[in-house]
Amino acid sequence: MAKPAALATPTDLNRNDTKSVADALNGALADCFALYLKTKNFHWHVSGPHFRDYHLLLDEQGAEIYAITDAIAERVRKTGNTTLRSIGDIARHQSLTDNDRDFVAPADMLAELRDDNLKLVETFRAVKDAADEAKDNATSGIVDEWTDQAERRAWFLFEASRGA
Repeated sequence: MAKPAALATPTDLNRNDTKSVADALNGALADCFALYLKTKNFHWHVSGPHFRDYHLLLDEQGAEIYAITDAIAERVRKTGNTTLRSIGDIARHQSLTDNDRDFVAPADMLAELRDDNLKLVETFRAVKDAADEAKDNATSGIVDEWTDQAERRAWFLFEASRGA
C-alpha cells in the first residue's frame, strides 16, 4: 500500500501564490495569539475604579481574538500549506511585542491594546493584499470580518480610555 502524501490538501490555487498567503496568515495568527495572551494578561491584572468594566471588556475581547485563531489556521491548511506548531513558532512569527511588566496602569493597558489591534488591522490588510494577488477569494473575503473586529476592538478601547 502506497504511503499517502503528507498534508496533500486538494486546492486549485497555485502553490507558489498560496505560500505568500500562508506566510501572511501565519504572521496574523502569531499576532492573534500574542494579542490574545496580552489581552488576557491585562484582564487578569487590571485594577482600579473601572475594574469591572475593563475586566469584562478585556475578557470579551480576548474571547473574540481567540475565536478567530482556528479559522486562520484552517485557512492556511485549506490552501495546502502548514501553520504554526508551537509557542516558539508563534514567537518567531509575531510582530506585536509582549508585555511582561509586573504592573501596567489601566489607561496604559487600554492604550497598548488599542495600538496592537490597529497593528493587527495592518497585518490583516497585508493578508488581504496577498490573497487578492493569489486570487484566493475565500481568504480575501474572510479577512474582511477579522479586520472589522479588530477595528471595533480598537474603537472600544479608545472610547473606554477617554478620561481614564
